[in-house]
Amino acid sequence: MSAPTRRPASPERLLGLARARRSRYLHDLEQLVAIDSGSYSATGVNAVADWVERRLELIGFDVERVRFPPAPDGRRTGDALVGRRRGALPESAGGRRIVLAGHMDTVFEDGTAAARPFRLDGSTAHGPGVSDDKGGLLAGLTALEMLGELGADAYDELVFLATPDEEIGSPASRALIESTAKGMHYGLGLECARENGDLVIARKGVADFRLTVTGRAAHAGIEPERGANAALAAAHLTVALQALNGHWDDVTVNVGVVRAGTRANIVCPQAELRIEVRAATTADIRRVTRAIQEAADHPGVPGVTVEVEQLDLCPPMEDTPASRRMFGLARRAARSAGIDIGAAATGGVGDANLIAGAGVPVLDGLGPVGGADHTPQEWLDTTTVPQRIALLAALITSLGDIGTH
Repeated sequence: MSAPTRRPASPERLLGLARARRSRYLHDLEQLVAIDSGSYSATGVNAVADWVERRLELIGFDVERVRFPPAPDGRRTGDALVGRRRGALPESAGGRRIVLAGHMDTVFEDGTAAARPFRLDGSTAHGPGVSDDKGGLLAGLTALEMLGELGADAYDELVFLATPDEEIGSPASRALIESTAKGMHYGLGLECARENGDLVIARKGVADFRLTVTGRAAHAGIEPERGANAALAAAHLTVALQALNGHWDDVTVNVGVVRAGTRANIVCPQAELRIEVRAATTADIRRVTRAIQEAADHPGVPGVTVEVEQLDLCPPMEDTPASRRMFGLARRAARSAGIDIGAAATGGVGDANLIAGAGVPVLDGLGPVGGADHTPQEWLDTTTVPQRIALLAALITSLGDIGTH
């Protein structure tokens, strides 16, 4: 292996290399968008994985391909890819391990790519997944390709993680994401930038709960007093839980599903609530969890009991001092590429949340600028492609060697 490049490539050279690759980027993006790769279209996702795997191998990555078992309902996702490339600067000498994460699946059904193919409207690209996340996935690959060409290997390890099921909450790949993130020094999310160009420095976490309300059945006309109405208790709980909104900054509580009863002439013996909580910090998720349990302990109807189950937890990607330091380096790199960026927080979740949950500082939104995700109007601003790729490459070189900052 060659000696480490202790000085990052100049911003001007990185931007020049990125501009020279713009035409190839658009050609490759058209190929990727032409592949239907909905989360449960395993064949399509694997076609994208084949393409990404070949590209990673060409730039010197050792690639592990991970296949997942079917979901309980029998549906199957595609494979995940974990590409690794060792650098020339070990951790003991200041080198750092960086994981780049993007996803290969989209929200669209098979047939969408043919019905709504890739097209350029001036400098704006359209097509299913063009922004979320094929544009960002390709930007990450292109940045790594540039660094390989330059021999910029002043890092301990680069890891490229491509997942097949982000759009459905990463149920199959979650354990792989978390295990891959362990031991990393930094995480870079390849989702596309916000519409105004901002990077994402924070994402809310999400906790899902099920409340099972158990009452007592009785004849509603003859002896209603012998019953304990679970539907009434569920109504009280819905009001109480919705009232938690506004108690804490950046916290939302939504009772999204209420089910109760089977017949109008029976005092309702059982009800169910499904609740989603979104919060910017783990501490706030804990506070809301305690508040939900407190409400469940006092359902407001004698004879009714309530069981609280936390069904899922996607940890928040918190705005931390470490991620702010990363953002400072990103902003410096952006200015060198001729752009200015801000830091945004969002309520949407992604694989970056899981990396952050493993204790790794993360920046997301490092792909080109795009928008209207999950809609037929999805777009990508191709004029931002060279600058964003150069920004990403410069950020990797800055983070890879602790001695450079």
